[in-house]
Amino acid sequence: MSQEGTLSEAVEILQQLGLKQYEAECFVGLSRMSTGTAKRLSEATDVPRTRVYDAIRVLEEKGLVETQHTSPKRFRAVPLEEATETLRDQYEERIGRLEQSLAAARSIDSAEEESVQEIWSMNGHAAIANRTHELVAGAQNEVVLVVGDESALGENLVGTLNELDDDVDVMLGAVTDPVREAIREAVPEAKTFISGLDWLRSDSEEESVVAISRLLLVDRQAILVSTVVPGNGEEHAIFGEGFGNGLVVISRRLMAQGLVPARDASEL
Repeated sequence: MSQEGTLSEAVEILQQLGLKQYEAECFVGLSRMSTGTAKRLSEATDVPRTRVYDAIRVLEEKGLVETQHTSPKRFRAVPLEEATETLRDQYEERIGRLEQSLAAARSIDSAEEESVQEIWSMNGHAAIANRTHELVAGAQNEVVLVVGDESALGENLVGTLNELDDDVDVMLGAVTDPVREAIREAVPEAKTFISGLDWLRSDSEEESVVAISRLLLVDRQAILVSTVVPGNGEEHAIFGEGFGNGLVVISRRLMAQGLVPARDASEL
């Protein structure tokens, strides 16, 4: 990535973390110099000089910039490690407040409404990985997970699988022997197997073929299936739960026919 692209990315990320554009540009500009005046900072960032002072005031309030009261005033960004820690604390504090607010909000659903068993879709590797982690962490009896690639087993998920109670039956499947060996090494206490479902394998050389990333069944009540789009690598998933959910029923039959061949279908 070019220098200009790197700086633009830094400004964009800072905006995502809550800074306005001029504030983000001023902070990135100051981080590249030992100290700077409003004039020098304006020249380095293209932020209007009259707006530099407003941006600096906000950055100072956020603990990201220090001011030397000389004539003219000089500014400097706090050390990078300190700045990132400050931003992290502020971001986590906001997330905490959001969680409390949403938890305290009263439901608008009627108490008499029955829960409807449905299938939902979700997108994005991070969101799907988090949902996978939450489902596995809540397992009471059984976890069956088949992965098309070992990258689907993130560090957090591996840790959760290894920390499950001994009475939770963990079965991890792979589509190839190398992936199975990687799984066995990462989660040594789990039962591992090569999936008997040929359609999970992405042996086709066609770029249009969608690859299965993960197939998860927890406590025979919740299922998550995700795919990776060729070319851009985007991950999409469908998720369903509930004993009577058709998606889960189908998954049980697939398990009996392919995922765990040694088990009798009537047991599932």
